[in-house]
Amino acid sequence: MTFVESLQICFKKYADFNGRAKRPEFWWWALFVFLISLAAQMLSNTLSMLVSLGTLLPSLAVGARRLHDIGRSGWWQLVGLIPFLGW
Repeated sequence: MTFVESLQICFKKYADFNGRAKRPEFWWWALFVFLISLAAQMLSNTLSMLVSLGTLLPSLAVGARRLHDIGRSGWWQLVGLIPFLGW
C-alpha cells in the first residue's frame, strides 16, 4: 500500500469505525497527520488548530480500525487519556 492509497482510504472512510485497517494504512496516515500538523504549526496557530480538528475524526477512525485488526476494541484508544498509564 502506497502513501497516496492509504490517504485515499482514510479520507473515504472518514468516520467509519467498522472494519480493519492494515499496518501501512495506519502508519502512512500517522506520518501525513504529523507532517501536515508540523507545516500548519509553522504557518499559524489558528491553522494548526483547524488541521487538528479536521484530522481528529479520521485519526480516531483509523485507530479504531487498526485496533480491530489486532483483535481489540476501538475503545482501547481511551487508555491514552489515563495519566501516566496511557503515555
